[in-house]
Amino acid sequence: MKLDVLGLQFDNVTMEEALAAGERLLDGDRPGIVVTPNAEIAYEASKDADFRDLLNQADLLLPDGAGVVLAAKILRTPLRSKVAGIDFAANLLPIFARRGTRLYLLGSKPGVAEAAAEKMKVLAPGLIVCGTHDGYFQTDDAAISAVNDAAPDALFVCLGAPKQEKFMFAHRGELATVRLMAGLGGSLDGFAGNVKRAPKWMIRLQLEWLYRLVKEPKRLGRMMRLPKYILLAFRARRKG
Repeated sequence: MKLDVLGLQFDNVTMEEALAAGERLLDGDRPGIVVTPNAEIAYEASKDADFRDLLNQADLLLPDGAGVVLAAKILRTPLRSKVAGIDFAANLLPIFARRGTRLYLLGSKPGVAEAAAEKMKVLAPGLIVCGTHDGYFQTDDAAISAVNDAAPDALFVCLGAPKQEKFMFAHRGELATVRLMAGLGGSLDGFAGNVKRAPKWMIRLQLEWLYRLVKEPKRLGRMMRLPKYILLAFRARRKG
């Protein structure tokens, strides 16, 4: 079931249902696309119709972040659960290991994807990471060629929004073996240990944004999109 939250058609799913949907994409006959907008990305989508339309074409549109969940609640169309992109990816890893799924990691600074791959293999023994490539490629063609040479079944695209979403939709027809693509922002840095996540109690209380702001004050400008997004929800509720 889809729920409209300020123009984005989010899948109203639990983590377990999202994972099951991911497995169905793996069994499909074409590359399926997963996008994971948080409030910052959703705010940009509310201002950019082309980007919003692109996100809405995804096979799975997951609510990444407390801000999206809060906005849905304000609009009286509550989502059942936050499904953070990095948690979705982490929970996919043992499924990949069990199925023998070949995973390719694309994005972040040089060396990060390789470090993330090693940590992923610890999290999911037996996981096959068939290749990695940093996000600093000169042309999309070079990246597509590298991915196709590795023949993955799944591709984590971590280039940041909206670049990663545009990359996935532009090239889905050129990826011969890929059946599941997920845009996951800075998740590779998280897996590699370069960026620490908030303590579990803060995540449980929907305060992960505050932890990140304290750790990275330079994010303040970007994170101001969160209150702006919530304000949009209140305005939309009044109009409704």
